[in-house]
Amino acid sequence: MGDADAASAELLAQRYRSLVEHTPDGICVHEAGRVVYVNPAMVRILGAHSADDLIGLRITHFVHPDDAPAMLDRIAHLTAEGAASPPTDMDLVRVDGRRVPVRTVSVLTAWQGEVAYQAVVHDLTAQRAAEASARQAEAYFTTVVSQLEEGVLVVDRRGRLESINPAGKRILGIDEGAAVLGCHIDELPATMIDRDGRPLPSGKHPMAHTLATGEPVSRYVFGVLRGDGQQVWVSCNCRLLNPDNPDSPGVSSFADITEYRASKRQLEYQATHDALTGLANRSLILSQLSNALADEGDALVTTVLFIDLDGFKAINDTLGHAIGDTVLQVVAQRLQHALRAEDVVGRLGGDEFLVLLSGHPQRTNLPALIERLRTSMAEPIIAHGHRLEVSASIGITELGPQENRTPESVLHDADLAMYRDKPSGPDDLAPGRNRRSNNHAS
Repeated sequence: MGDADAASAELLAQRYRSLVEHTPDGICVHEAGRVVYVNPAMVRILGAHSADDLIGLRITHFVHPDDAPAMLDRIAHLTAEGAASPPTDMDLVRVDGRRVPVRTVSVLTAWQGEVAYQAVVHDLTAQRAAEASARQAEAYFTTVVSQLEEGVLVVDRRGRLESINPAGKRILGIDEGAAVLGCHIDELPATMIDRDGRPLPSGKHPMAHTLATGEPVSRYVFGVLRGDGQQVWVSCNCRLLNPDNPDSPGVSSFADITEYRASKRQLEYQATHDALTGLANRSLILSQLSNALADEGDALVTTVLFIDLDGFKAINDTLGHAIGDTVLQVVAQRLQHALRAEDVVGRLGGDEFLVLLSGHPQRTNLPALIERLRTSMAEPIIAHGHRLEVSASIGITELGPQENRTPESVLHDADLAMYRDKPSGPDDLAPGRNRRSNNHAS
């Protein structure tokens, strides 16, 4: 070998030694079972003060007893120089007795002319700590999700269920022990329906939209027909589990809003209906009249009836409001029964009622309808042991094809017509009289 070749070899050796000295992985060379070299990283991994604390010790001194036999077996199978064992996870024992998780590769080599083994050791302490932390976090969040009252499910890109928490199964009516993981969401024992009660196509499900577009969906309301026959309403949110990854599964959280929805509908009903009779209240019936007048001649409502009970004040004054309330309830029921389903009747207040007749009745039919209403309301009423007879005055105003009156004008005209129909008597005053009590209209 010439001087140039020798210089090149020396330079290469220096670079190798520098690499070995500064690599973050531990390097350990052992010959005949004893340590002959360790780099600084190996000194750090084993918790020694210097390499001198390790040189000359048996290699098995630093290998956990559970892993030593397998290690010796691996290096025994290395028969050719340069042969390497497969990467293997094992535990080393530091000088202070603590275990260190590592991944090692052993290579058959030569050391100062003798057969030796070089072990490359990668410290797994940080990785194992991160994995343990991730497992702890996963267990924590799994516990949290399992305790939620809100349903949570995860669906893969093909629409197959990856996970669902207990609340999700309960809301959807799925048995706790049912094996549904891996099922397509369309195969779950629950039928999704829209707000009109029609089955919701799979392509219209909010999760399908999120998986197709990546866009989140918030507060989407739909119904669920469960396998046990019950129907619930849910509000759900959908998003990608990892929004930065277009191939991410989707996660949906959903809450049972059945009671809330029923309560809301009840409040809406109470706001538009008379508490005593259940009829449309003044606000609703006048709103419907206003809508009819705004239809520019195409209105379904063609005739308005203003109905006032005769002699009702005497009932209140002599028998009390409880019996008066019963009379109003019976009259309301009779009005509903005497009218068609498409007609609307409401209570304006006190003993005043307004009827909106739909369709285009022949004028010859209107007198018959009025007579039917009078006859129905004139039938005796039994209230708390009292037999009462109540008649009614009915004012009629018809809506023309090009009606330009306001709701107030129509109501006023019907009111005047009702007074013209009312028989004279001490209980019947001119327009503008003080209305009677029992004004329970909402």
